[in-house]
Amino acid sequence: MKIHPTHQHNGISAVAFGCICCFFLLFSFFATAQDTQTKRPKVGLVLSGGGAKGFAHIGVLKVLEEAGVQVDYIGGTSMGAIIGGLYASGYNAKQIDSIFTDTDFDALLSDFIPRTSKNFYEKRNDEMYAFTLPFNKMRIGIPTAISRGMYNYNLLNKLTANVRHVRDFNQLPIPFLCVATDVETGEEVLLNKGYLAQALLASGAFPTLFSPVEVDGRWLVDGGVTNNFPVEEIKKLGADIIIGVDVQDDLKDRKSLQDATKILGQISNLQMIEQMKEKIKLTDIYLKPDINDYGVISFDLGSEIVKKGEEAAYAAIDQIKKIAQPVKGKPAMSVCKDTLHIRNILLNPLDNYTRSYVIGKLRFKQGQSISYEDLRNGMDNITATQNFSAIGYSLEKADQSAEDDLHLHLTENPTTTFLKFALHYDGLYKSAVLVNVTQKKTLLKNDILSADLILGDNVRYNFDYYIDNGFYWSYGFKSRLNRFARNVETDFDQGELLAQLALKNINIRFSDFTNQLYAQTIFAQKFLLGVGIELKHLKISSETLENVKPVLENSDYGSVFGYLKYDSFDNKYFPETGWYFLGDFQSYLYSSDYNNMFERFSIAKGDIGFARQLFRKATVKIQAEAGFAIGGKSAESFDFIIGGYGYNMTHNFRHFYGYDFLSIAGDSYIKSALTFDYEIFKKHHVNLSANIANIKDNLFETADWISRISHTGYAAGYGLETLVGPVELKYSWSPEVNKGFFWINVGFWF
Repeated sequence: MKIHPTHQHNGISAVAFGCICCFFLLFSFFATAQDTQTKRPKVGLVLSGGGAKGFAHIGVLKVLEEAGVQVDYIGGTSMGAIIGGLYASGYNAKQIDSIFTDTDFDALLSDFIPRTSKNFYEKRNDEMYAFTLPFNKMRIGIPTAISRGMYNYNLLNKLTANVRHVRDFNQLPIPFLCVATDVETGEEVLLNKGYLAQALLASGAFPTLFSPVEVDGRWLVDGGVTNNFPVEEIKKLGADIIIGVDVQDDLKDRKSLQDATKILGQISNLQMIEQMKEKIKLTDIYLKPDINDYGVISFDLGSEIVKKGEEAAYAAIDQIKKIAQPVKGKPAMSVCKDTLHIRNILLNPLDNYTRSYVIGKLRFKQGQSISYEDLRNGMDNITATQNFSAIGYSLEKADQSAEDDLHLHLTENPTTTFLKFALHYDGLYKSAVLVNVTQKKTLLKNDILSADLILGDNVRYNFDYYIDNGFYWSYGFKSRLNRFARNVETDFDQGELLAQLALKNINIRFSDFTNQLYAQTIFAQKFLLGVGIELKHLKISSETLENVKPVLENSDYGSVFGYLKYDSFDNKYFPETGWYFLGDFQSYLYSSDYNNMFERFSIAKGDIGFARQLFRKATVKIQAEAGFAIGGKSAESFDFIIGGYGYNMTHNFRHFYGYDFLSIAGDSYIKSALTFDYEIFKKHHVNLSANIANIKDNLFETADWISRISHTGYAAGYGLETLVGPVELKYSWSPEVNKGFFWINVGFWF
């Protein structure tokens, strides 16, 4: 059978035509799919400021991830900037939630500096004075803010470690920007370049709460003052769809404006609320979580606020799903290693402090490998000096290596004079008010002069001039007048006068005028090693002995001394962790010898203590101490005397539960104590204590001090941590004494 040529030709054309049609259909389909993919609407996320209310942003981010929304640009202000900046850095919503759950916001708001970051001079400063005011040009001033924000800055530096070398925020995993306000000009400042941690700190520097942050020569505060919802800026980046989360306060009625702070807050928000009317129009998906019942500092209710954010996002889930992608969630960011290799430490020129001083405070040097905790500790050490009104730093990539250069920018505190105040009451010194003048940069670089005048039942004074040279030897001069008058159970003469006159106690007037020249340095990065010379005048008299021996001591003493100290307690009065050690040796070489009995002698003493948390809010503290005389017969006025609690221990007076103040004396002693403390409410403590001791002349010549305990005592107490220091009530008793003692101690010991 033959096929007609025309029919054959038509058949081939039909097949070819069908193939061509299929090809074009497939090409059109893939081209359309590709075009759809390339033309996917870009999503911009705008997060407003609002303090703790900003936790709602985390809830919204969780829902966006769950729905599959891919965020292409992020803009934020204040808390919105911080959360948005972390999200842009690579964290997902769950990680950010965990970060904020683990953050101590009390420490953040107070700019907490651990006690371990302070040197011994700074520890004394914080544990002696209740109030400090700057004094300049004969005027008392007030600080620029409650907090410098260093705790926050250190935290942000660690959290943004993965992107610490990014200087263009468009190069972050998600392009990002935030807003701050120039406090000098009132202008809005867009932050889309620079050091990310610094930009986040500036955007969230709430006026009066956090100090302004210097960025490129401008003094910046919270961006919420000028633009709390940077939607226009995100649109300019290229966002097609805007999701906006607004956690700002709305206008309140008169029922809700019952105090001056709320009225002032509403007045400051008027302009911001008016601006939002136009900004909402530019927002495609506008989310307003129901958080009216929460405040800007409701950080303790963070989990509830996060849920409110989730609820707001779920209410708009239909709109959200329209821009969702098939891939759900955002992978967790892998956190970089907690190790920094510091190649160089670069410091701006300073007028009054040397480089060695600053490096000494950092406690690490260039060329070392450190952790972020080491870096934080170093910055805390510098902050604790109070010598710098602003502290900035950044980590810059050192060429092409894996090392970092640490760039430090310190602004010296223009205020060099401070007035400090404290008050105290105890059973030995009675009531006292302390007034202090502290002057920095008095004569030399790195120096500090401090003068205390203590007024009350017993007028006293302290004077201290110190030159702090960091890692190198530091020098100082101290002068102190310490005195009190009280009935005590010792006569500073081995009890001979008490026995002779058949008395249980006598009235004593004690006066100790001491002057020291000393030098000290940091040993093994932890211990304070010091040596010095001392000239002391002791006068001890008694009205009770007026007809027998009214003056027991009235001599000058010259000596040399050395000491080794360490103290890592997190709290001097109610420690939860840490340990301390004090070793002291003093050799008395000269005396004017009022009693014509002086022989050269030395005194060695040591004190060690540990504190550990047994379980939440429960702590045990263990202490042991000992002292003894060496060489010739020591003067009785230098005997160790134990008894009482709550007073500042000077000379050789030591606390001992169960006995009254200054009850038992001897040239040698050993003592141990155990205290269990439980914090029943925040800053409220109940505690139980027990102590044992042996004390007498030449105690360690035999082994009796091991086999037999001579003195025991117990105490039960309540303590409250306040702005003026601890307020403590204690009742103590001893099996050897037929009565108990009730002690009241108010304020820091001085």
